[in-house]
Amino acid sequence: MKLLRSTLFLFIILFTTNSFSQIIRTTLDPGQIAPPPSNWAKKNKLGFDISEIAFVNWSAGGTSSISGLFKGEFTRTYTKDNHKWFNELIVKYGMNKQDGTELRKTDDAIQFNSTYGFRKDTLSNWFYSAKFNFNTQFTNGYRYPNRDVAISKPFAPAYIFLGAGAENSDKKKNRTFYFSPITLKTTLVLDQDLADQGAFGVKKAVYATDPLDPNNQILIEEGQKVKAEFGILFTGYMKSEIYKNVFYENRLTLYTDYLNRFGNVDIDYDTRLDLVVNAYVKANIGVHLVYDDDIKTKKDVVDPVSGSKSQIDDGPRMQLRQVLGVGLVYAF
Repeated sequence: MKLLRSTLFLFIILFTTNSFSQIIRTTLDPGQIAPPPSNWAKKNKLGFDISEIAFVNWSAGGTSSISGLFKGEFTRTYTKDNHKWFNELIVKYGMNKQDGTELRKTDDAIQFNSTYGFRKDTLSNWFYSAKFNFNTQFTNGYRYPNRDVAISKPFAPAYIFLGAGAENSDKKKNRTFYFSPITLKTTLVLDQDLADQGAFGVKKAVYATDPLDPNNQILIEEGQKVKAEFGILFTGYMKSEIYKNVFYENRLTLYTDYLNRFGNVDIDYDTRLDLVVNAYVKANIGVHLVYDDDIKTKKDVVDPVSGSKSQIDDGPRMQLRQVLGVGLVYAF
C-alpha cells in the first residue's frame, strides 16, 4: 500500500512539474520576438460514406446491398503580398456489393489542381494566373456485368491541362472563376490495347488484311498513346451556405479546341449539397455530369455464329452520376 501511495505521489509530482515546465517553455521571455506567421494555409479532410440495406424473409422482395465511398480533400495555399499559389488534391474511391453479384466499383478519381496567381495590389480580386490540372483513376473500369474487358485503366485515360490566363478569386464569397485562351490539353492512354482501339480520342491502330487468311488482321501501326490539343479553358468554383448548416458547392470546367471542331465544348460539371449534422457527421447529395466528344460509350454485341461477346463503340453520350450518402468526416 505504501508503495502504491509513493508511486502515485511521485507521478503527481512529475506531472505537475512537467505541466509547469511546459508553461515556462511556451511563454516568451521579455524582449523575445514571436515567430512570424506562416504564409501557408493547410486544410485536410477525410470522409467515408456508407449505405446498407438488408432483407430477411421480406414479403415484398428486394436485394441486400452495401456500398461505401472513401473521400479525401487536401489543400495547401501559399499567400504573400500579391502572390498566391493554390494546390488541391482530391481522391475518391467507392465500392458496392449486392447479393448474387461480384464487388463493383462505383467511384474512382484522382484529381490534382495547382494555380499560381499574381495581382497588381492586395485590393484586387483579379490575378494573372497559370493553371495545371491532372485527372486519372486508381483501378480498371468495366461495363458491368462484363468484367473480361476493361474500358478504362489507371493513366488510361489521364488528362493534363496546362495554360495561362486570368482568375477572379473572391475569398469572402468563396468563389473563383478562371479563363485561359491558351491552354494545352493532353490526353494519355498508356495502355496499348485501349490505345489501339482509339479510346478517348487518341489515334487508333492501323490494320491490314492478311493475304494468306482474309479473316485475320495484321497490325501495321500501333495506336498512339498521347493526344495533344490547344484551346480555350474556363473553370468555375463556388460554395455558399444557402441555409444554416446547408452548403451548396459547384465545380464547372468547359473546354473547346481551336483546331479540332472549334465550338464543340467538353463539359465537366459537379454539384453537391452538404447537410452538416455536426463536426463529424455529414449528409450529401451530388450530381456529376460529363460530356466529351472523344469518350465513346460501349455496348456488348454477340456474334450470332460463334456466340462470342465483344464491345463496340456506341458514340458519345452525356454521362451522369448521382450520389446520396451519409457518413463521417474528419478535418484536420
